[in-house]
Amino acid sequence: MKESDKNIENLIDKMMAESNLESPSIDFTSRIMAQILAAEKSKIKAYKPLISKQTWSLIIGGLIVLFICSFMTGGEYDMRINRFYTEKVSDLFSGKDISKNILYAILIVPLMVLIQIPLLKKYYNNRYQL
Repeated sequence: MKESDKNIENLIDKMMAESNLESPSIDFTSRIMAQILAAEKSKIKAYKPLISKQTWSLIIGGLIVLFICSFMTGGEYDMRINRFYTEKVSDLFSGKDISKNILYAILIVPLMVLIQIPLLKKYYNNRYQL
């Protein structure tokens, strides 16, 4: 077996000595770089802000309306739905001592989730239709 290994090694050495090294053409590097630059340019997408100008205007408008309403009502703003929802949640946690901040978080988080689900669904549907 050892002699067959030597024969194979000698054969490989002979083949390597006879073969010429392949060298690339003169403009090989420039052609490759041109292809890379072309591929990078095709990947570049135009900047699209996460929050559009329309959405910013709605957010600012809503904040302005809330600010004006808070001054007009003099801090006595009370809606039936808000009071009903707050009473239900506070009855749920009546035996426990919960701060108002946590209570408000418990009230606001489900509402925000219900608002965000349709918005995210619409965003991803539009994104994958391209």
